[in-house]
Amino acid sequence: MKAFLKNYRQSPRKVRLIADLVRGKSVSDALTTIQFVHKRASDPFAKVIKSAVANAKDQGVKDADKLFIKTVAVNKGTVLRRSMPRARGSASRINKRNSHILVELGEKK
Repeated sequence: MKAFLKNYRQSPRKVRLIADLVRGKSVSDALTTIQFVHKRASDPFAKVIKSAVANAKDQGVKDADKLFIKTVAVNKGTVLRRSMPRARGSASRINKRNSHILVELGEKK
């Protein structure tokens, strides 16, 4: 019962702030918590959790209320390298980072 979001265009460091909030919580508590967090990554994170719940229902889980967030991983994705003009004709590099989000659900017994 996993769901992925690959190449999300925000740095992993910022997305991990939300991952730390929802790790270990039940699905309903996690979605409620994300709803009141004022971060840009909160909406895509909620979509990944809802996708994992839908995957769990496809795999035959009867009661979605017993699901909890077992693991959350936010990993580094590809880095887009851009340059900014600087003094004397030189350039400095700007790294535009991407992140991969993995959410795995477990079932309480």
